[in-house]
Amino acid sequence: MPAFKDHKFNERLDTAAKARRALLEKFKAQPAPDDPVVLERQAALKAASDAREARHAERKVAREAEAARRAAEQSAKAEEEAIRAAELAARIEAEKAARKAARDARYAARKARK
Repeated sequence: MPAFKDHKFNERLDTAAKARRALLEKFKAQPAPDDPVVLERQAALKAASDAREARHAERKVAREAEAARRAAEQSAKAEEEAIRAAELAARIEAEKAARKAARDARYAARKARK
């Protein structure tokens, strides 16, 4: 571990000034907004953003199509279930009517015997 250096106030001011100058030089070294490199980078970023938006829109359309397909399947299933339920109810009613007719026939035969 290096030995502790006792920095004087003026040394600290000089170090801070050097750091500010270095930061300013770094800022000045950046390319201008109309530099071809910057414009090319912005164009690349815009193209990537547009591609991302297009993929997002495609996924949204695919999700909506899938939801519509599932809704159609569910409605078809519900319709089939309703048809089965109606057929079952009709069959049950027919069986009830047949049992009632048989019961009435037995009752009529019994009355006829008396």
